[in-house]
Amino acid sequence: MINARNVVVFDNEGIPSIMVRFDKCTNADLFKGGSNQTHPAFIIDGKEVDRIYIAKYPCTLINGKPYSLPFTKPATDIDFDNAARACFSKGKGWHLLTAAEYALVALESEKNSTPPRGNTHFGASHSNPEEKGVRCDGGYKTATGSGPSTWAHDHTPYGVYDLCGNIWEWVSGLRLMDGRIEVIENNNAANPVDIGAASPLWKPVLCGSEPTRFIVDGEGVRLTAAGEDCTDWDGCAWKDLNRDIEPPELLKAIALCPESEINKDSFLYVDTNGETLPFRGGSWVNGSRAGVFALNLNHPRSVVSAHVGFRSAFYE
Repeated sequence: MINARNVVVFDNEGIPSIMVRFDKCTNADLFKGGSNQTHPAFIIDGKEVDRIYIAKYPCTLINGKPYSLPFTKPATDIDFDNAARACFSKGKGWHLLTAAEYALVALESEKNSTPPRGNTHFGASHSNPEEKGVRCDGGYKTATGSGPSTWAHDHTPYGVYDLCGNIWEWVSGLRLMDGRIEVIENNNAANPVDIGAASPLWKPVLCGSEPTRFIVDGEGVRLTAAGEDCTDWDGCAWKDLNRDIEPPELLKAIALCPESEINKDSFLYVDTNGETLPFRGGSWVNGSRAGVFALNLNHPRSVVSAHVGFRSAFYE
């Protein structure tokens, strides 16, 4: 059986990556209460694109370039800027997976009630320990796509694999700046624009006229549009996040507000001191804290870790 969503795309070196196609849709197609506005993943430089292609697997590196291939060891120990540069180096349309694109996969999974499991306990699923991947080099990372189909976002062999556990993954176009939630508009981070810390392209996500922010107070992590900047860090399950506001539609569209109870045990980590950039999904040690909605906004763009890798995407 051939599934039209799985596509082989070649880069400027003529080397293939296996990608999963996502066709243009609206927020209403993805989450309850969403408008008929086109999902931001499909708006690049003010123009709508009909489809985007998301790496089926976390990337491995071949001659310094990232590729989405099965049964390979996922690349780690790379900081945000180098991950982004590596993806852009593959040619026009290639880029580091953006927050909007990651959200597209997470929201489709949530809508279809197919939350992916994965390597969340040293090579196996913490909740279904009979589900295992092939461990790499005697360690605890598992080879890409080596787990069962329940480790894909749609629970089929044709979905996007390894979004829960195994390694955290950098995503682009979202950050915290002193706790304020900022984005690069729509999916503009899919182009080689300035995504540096001082870029003027970073814009706050507003609730009314006020910027939304995470703060850390005596009751834990809070989503608010009030208060002053603070310099603290903490984490909580999404179900324990305190909210002073109804999240704006954009926060829902970039998967910052899971609706389903099955996703609310995964964790949110925030550091409200300076700039912190996101990685998502969790690693092999995170157990129930991992998940397709897990979000770590606790580290600067310079962090390098054996627990953190990345995934590419492409548009025509």
